[in-house]
Amino acid sequence: MPDTRTRVRSHVREIPGVHFNRVGRELDIATGQAQYHLRRLVRDDEITVERVAGRAHYFDPAFDPWERRAIAFLRRETARGILLRLHAEGPTRPAALADDLDLARSTIAWHVSNLVDAGIVEKSSDRPMTVALARPERTAELLDVVSPSLPDRIVDRFVRTVDSLFE
Repeated sequence: MPDTRTRVRSHVREIPGVHFNRVGRELDIATGQAQYHLRRLVRDDEITVERVAGRAHYFDPAFDPWERRAIAFLRRETARGILLRLHAEGPTRPAALADDLDLARSTIAWHVSNLVDAGIVEKSSDRPMTVALARPERTAELLDVVSPSLPDRIVDRFVRTVDSLFE
């Protein structure tokens, strides 16, 4: 058991924000084993868990809560695309994000709302409203640390396809 736990701990530290399913899949361990070891590691404060938009992401405790939320969103292709666009262009109107990313405005609104709730993005009080990164420098640093996983990209692309059917 300690060998598996050591592998799980190392995996979480190597891949900040790793999702639960990815731990089991990449370490080739059963779901129950992954759950058991992740729970023990969290209980013993060796790793921490952040629940973002219905998914559990695991981290080295060195990451603060804001960084954990930012990394969790950066692991998702659509949210990452929004954050990349805001990083490159600065404050932007949501309609421009939708056009630039070729997404439905409702999809952009949902993602922006989640990013604002998490403190990753800020909305202006002006009209027309713009959105901007809350912590641009730190977000830029985290962009280099994270890339979305294949399953996350597949889910995002499915949502885009469904959105396009309803436009």
